[in-house]
Amino acid sequence: MTFEQVLIAVILVLTIALFIWGKFRHDIVAALSLGACVLTGLVSSELAFVGFGHPAVITVAAVLVISDVLRRCGVVDLLAHTLMPYTKNLLAHILLLTSVVTIASAFMNNVGALALMLPVAITTCAKHNRSPAILLMPLAFGSILGGMTTAIGTPPNIIIAMMRAEVAGQPFSMFDFSAVGVSIAIVGVLFIGLIGWRFIPKSRLSRSAPEQLFAIDDYLTEVIIREESELVGQSADAIKGLEAGNIEVVGIAHRHGETMSMKRFQLLQAGDILILQADPSEIQPLLDKNDLELITSADKKFAELTKGNLTLVEGVIKRGSCLEGQDVPFLRRRSNSSLALVGLAREGQKVQRRIRRQNFRAGDILLLQGAADTVDEQLAELGMVPLAARNLSLGGRRKLSLAVTIFAVAIVLGVLNILPLVIVFVMAVLVYVLLDLIPVRNLYDAIDWPVIILLASLIPVGKALESTGLTGLVANQVLTLTSAMPIYVVIGLLLVMTMWLSDVINNAATAVVMAPLAYSIAQGLGVNSDPFFMTVAVGASCAFMTPIGHQSNTLVMGPGGYQFSDYWRMGLPLDIIIVLIAVPLIMWVWPL
Repeated sequence: MTFEQVLIAVILVLTIALFIWGKFRHDIVAALSLGACVLTGLVSSELAFVGFGHPAVITVAAVLVISDVLRRCGVVDLLAHTLMPYTKNLLAHILLLTSVVTIASAFMNNVGALALMLPVAITTCAKHNRSPAILLMPLAFGSILGGMTTAIGTPPNIIIAMMRAEVAGQPFSMFDFSAVGVSIAIVGVLFIGLIGWRFIPKSRLSRSAPEQLFAIDDYLTEVIIREESELVGQSADAIKGLEAGNIEVVGIAHRHGETMSMKRFQLLQAGDILILQADPSEIQPLLDKNDLELITSADKKFAELTKGNLTLVEGVIKRGSCLEGQDVPFLRRRSNSSLALVGLAREGQKVQRRIRRQNFRAGDILLLQGAADTVDEQLAELGMVPLAARNLSLGGRRKLSLAVTIFAVAIVLGVLNILPLVIVFVMAVLVYVLLDLIPVRNLYDAIDWPVIILLASLIPVGKALESTGLTGLVANQVLTLTSAMPIYVVIGLLLVMTMWLSDVINNAATAVVMAPLAYSIAQGLGVNSDPFFMTVAVGASCAFMTPIGHQSNTLVMGPGGYQFSDYWRMGLPLDIIIVLIAVPLIMWVWPL
């Protein structure tokens, strides 16, 4: 190996290690990787930012905006509303909603499609007294399966399509992914709906949701003991209503002190802060009986939903949200003090510090108090997905029809190769703006900027892998190790390797790293590179084994009450099925 090859290999290994560690956000890791390549001369300063103009990056951004327009006009909501009467049967419930999110994910951002269906799924689970755990993981997996069916369904497909254009002069078209992707999606949805959900631990499935919107144990809430409270000078045993309300005091803190565990005979003082674990609906009686004050509320009291313009809304933090790594003061500043944190739920881990000293994580569920007419928009700006029941935003028949027509025209223009996909989707966005289907002020809100930064940063790094010859070197080693094996075994190994990588790092990053390797292997074998590109596209979209591999999995972890180890139970057999189906399908549809 040359010095340059060793250098880029070290940078790549460190980058993957940082992705797996998860301490820093994916876009920060990608930017650090690019910076290291520039500083070491592996990427010239003139080419450092060429990724921002790459067609794949522009296409991803445009598709995210189009997805937001479709959401605003209520395309998926309308479809979901039509299917609601057919959710009485459990299997029909799982299959129908999973199918809806799978179909929607083929034409819009898969995380956006899942976010639209989450409130519908949670509300119908409560209506039928079913645990949300039965439905939310199938929905997340369905959104991932749907993404692999078209060129715009997921960022890895967009990347693969554009990389193919670089080496073959022609990108994969809109539905080139469909022959393999649709078959996998159909089998995957049937497996999930009929068998897969049964692999979820029974302890999750046995939870019912007659009143709660989702199956979390409880929220953590902070209350302060007033000067005039009868509890001053008393022990915790004097607190009224704990047993009746099933409320637990999990800690105590002085105004500026650290949280401590509650001692049985510890005497309470005015100004002491009690950390409670409880259902929010049970807190108000406790406050009234003990003359306590809810200190995390904006107006110092627990607001009932029926009073004034205030409402309580539950939302889950998406990966890449501006709240990741931030605390309560940041939330108050970002919302201009119009949102107040009433409760925090973090599944699978006991929160031991005061809520105000917590750093938020992706997957955390926040109970927020705010103005009813602005809270939905505020959640979107903060990078959160609402979990409360919402009115269906059908947006009017004219806008809905107009949005779908414009999108359909763009797809036809792209499929017929009249214009490149990147051009037609950018034009569609401009038409949406001109027709006021999306307000100009919200035009860039829908773009997942961490994904854009990640892609734009890793594209030059991917070029460095090729220019230094490391990709060719690794490909030669793979060819040497598999020289006596049939090509279908090589494709199978490439698929499994890509699947594994997508479970621990971002799927777009997986595509950027694995696509050049796949092309080099195909070149070494002297065969058509298309089946190898398709193998990477499928593998990069198979992040079913962990909650960190895909943002859809992260989003449902808290609301579904899942633990990290729950995902592989359904994800592993699904991966095995996909390998058994995908390899022969790829070789049949895309002959060598």
